[in-house]
Amino acid sequence: MMNNTMTNPSDIEMIVMKRVRRMRILFLILSAVVFAVLTAVAALWGIGREVWVARVFENGPQDLVGRVEYLWYAFLHTRLIVQALSVLTLGSLLLLGRELSGSIVAFIRQQR
Repeated sequence: MMNNTMTNPSDIEMIVMKRVRRMRILFLILSAVVFAVLTAVAALWGIGREVWVARVFENGPQDLVGRVEYLWYAFLHTRLIVQALSVLTLGSLLLLGRELSGSIVAFIRQQR
């Protein structure tokens, strides 16, 4: 490359470097996102095997405050495996949200 391209990059160089940055961001995010999704799906499947979730929601009250109290009571009085799977599901969904929001922010910054 010539010296003037260092201070004034060509269009091709800018396009290539933009693609390289996108790929680096994609590889950093992809592993955590896939892990979070697979963990959430596996945990939800395990909860579905242990508890008839539709019946839990049918048996509870219909108002919001009563439903929150009922679900908290149901969580506290269920088996340990269901509690662990529920916490695992919540954690993986939080991780997924954090990774997706980080990727959106990185994408927006890259477009500027």
